[in-house]
Amino acid sequence: MKIFIRFVLLLTIFVAIHTSTATAATTIPTPGMITLVDLGATSCIPCKMMAPILKELEVEYKDKAVVTFVDVFLNEAEGKRFGIRAIPTQIFFDKNGKEVLRHVGFMEKQALVDQLERMIKEQ
Repeated sequence: MKIFIRFVLLLTIFVAIHTSTATAATTIPTPGMITLVDLGATSCIPCKMMAPILKELEVEYKDKAVVTFVDVFLNEAEGKRFGIRAIPTQIFFDKNGKEVLRHVGFMEKQALVDQLERMIKEQ
């Protein structure tokens, strides 16, 4: 069982790395879509804890919002662009690209869902 858990954690890290490198080519915030961007690093413990939550939200909100991760160690320009001083930092943008909320630190799934749902109702 311990081997399985380690495998799942390692797989999660690889997915997060893939997501962070793919994100560098995407436009943040995504025009016309509510966007949640999590800025962190794959070597950060709270960021690793958030990775599976973000993956779940990415699937659950597929047609309603864009959920993405940016590794600020691999994409330093994005960290500077958003004025990141601590990781993880979650930034919520409305469909017009306006920053609605910024949170620093680990953010639980329910808090992320509550904010996304609030923004979806307001559009």
